[in-house]
Amino acid sequence: MTRRLISSGSDFEKAWGYSRAVVDGDMIFVAGTTGFDYAAGTIADDVVSQARQCFKTIQAALAEAGSSLADVVRVTYYLTSREDWQRCGPVFGEVFGNIRPAATGLICQMIDPRMKIEIEVTAKCRS
Repeated sequence: MTRRLISSGSDFEKAWGYSRAVVDGDMIFVAGTTGFDYAAGTIADDVVSQARQCFKTIQAALAEAGSSLADVVRVTYYLTSREDWQRCGPVFGEVFGNIRPAATGLICQMIDPRMKIEIEVTAKCRS
């Protein structure tokens, strides 16, 4: 299998030199994904809505790679506040409650103050 790049249509991808996801061998590496809705060019104010949008974008990238959230083996959550961890926990449980990938959560600053969460995943290819 050759290396394949997947884009979500974000202007940042080309300008900053990265891909939404890279398929390499039997692995899919999804870049840190924020709560921007790239089709609409918007981002919600609240962290829970941003988390849900992160997963929509990630799910679309995985689908394009021939995979799904069920194939995720590792997830890293980056949040701007500890309180937001509690708010987003139920969303994480909805998505990964039965899948239970290895997970890491970090509190950090984002490059854009509107961003409250960023999520990156690693998944296995199905094929």
